[in-house]
Parts: sequence; structure tokens; C-alpha cells
Amino acid sequence: MKGLHVVTWILLVIGGLNWLLVGLKLGGIGEWLPSIANIIFILVGLSAIYELATHKKNCKLCGSQSAAPMA
Repeated sequence: MKGLHVVTWILLVIGGLNWLLVGLKLGGIGEWLPSIANIIFILVGLSAIYELATHKKNCKLCGSQSAAPMA
């Protein structure tokens, strides 16, 4: 499962950088790579769903094994 976690993390970073480009009015992945943009967007969305479902279990800061309370 670690490999899947790494892949989803990378795709979420790609999605975040895409939104940065859109926010800075520099276009986005859809304008730079239009032929594969929809595939990338679908993979980023699926990665977000996966991370939402498994984040607490995988994250050392959010999981139940964390000793430090969050403020």
C-alpha cells in the first residue's frame, strides 16, 4: 500500500500545482498538455478520494497513535 500512497501523494501535488498555475493566471495542465489533461484530472480526483478515505490511518500526525494533541 505504500506505493499507492506515494502515487496518490504525487498526483495530489500535481493537482495543487495546477491550481497554483490557474490562480496565477498562467493557464494550467489543460492548456499545456491538452491531450492528456482529462486523464490527469481523473487520476488527481481519484487520488483525492483515496487520500480522504485512508489519510487518518496512514498519517502519523492524524492517526490514533499520535501522542501530541492537535491545537
